[in-house]
Amino acid sequence: GSEAVRAVEAADDLELVAALGRGDKLEALAEAGAQVAVELTTPASVMGNLDFCVRHGIHAVVGTTGWTDERLAQLNAWLENSPETGVLIAPNFSIGAVLTMKFAEQAARYFESVEVVELHHPNKV
Repeated sequence: GSEAVRAVEAADDLELVAALGRGDKLEALAEAGAQVAVELTTPASVMGNLDFCVRHGIHAVVGTTGWTDERLAQLNAWLENSPETGVLIAPNFSIGAVLTMKFAEQAARYFESVEVVELHHPNKV
């Protein structure tokens, strides 16, 4: 999340109107007039956050993982009631995640069993 905030602040054509953390009220997004939310939380939080965004017409870019067919169906149902709202889901869009998936795919050809461990900096949620 902190990298997303820095990227928005550095962009000449974007304005950061709100930056929420754990425990903050989602209403702050609507009150600030947010047009797009960058959703980088956890699988436990993402659905409630997206429900709020869709109901308030706030577009969302989602980097959170944990998507199932059921969750996607629920999100699609919400979006049917708000056709002007868009949600882009791109879990694991970091270059490290993309490379890890590619390397694991290649390693699977040569090993009967492989374990991939993903480590993050200590401040990552």
